[in-house]
Amino acid sequence: MSELCPISLKTAQQFVNEHHRHNSSPQGHKFSIGLMEGERLIGVVIVGRPIARKQDDGYTAEITRCCVLDNQRNASSKLYGAAIRAAKAMGYRRVITYTLPEESGASLKAVGFTLDGLTAANAKGWNMPGRPRKTPEKYPISSKNRWIKRLYEKSVNV
Repeated sequence: MSELCPISLKTAQQFVNEHHRHNSSPQGHKFSIGLMEGERLIGVVIVGRPIARKQDDGYTAEITRCCVLDNQRNASSKLYGAAIRAAKAMGYRRVITYTLPEESGASLKAVGFTLDGLTAANAKGWNMPGRPRKTPEKYPISSKNRWIKRLYEKSVNV
């Protein structure tokens, strides 16, 4: 039987860097949650501020990474659900996250996310002439599906 627990960003980052199929860990977070099976960490979710400036309104949290070991039935949904409940308890009005187009989003649908749109592909990543950045080795440059979960029925323009 699995159990949720709070974890440090360092622990979550290490897990993501070791086990995520196509992404490295994010730099920061608001909070991270782990999923334990006995003494073994089997999954993590990392929640932070929205990466996209236009989404960062102070009332939106972004699930920046969700990573679980293979063959862990319902683990992703359990972590997404816990992240949603924590964000709601903190006063956030919505939660967003992104997936690659080839990913089904089944775990997101299971906890009430709806598909909100497709982002444009950006081969350069976050690298800009005025602020050069090294693109991580595991960095998908394709378009991404944006998912949204509204936490309150009557939300103030977010």
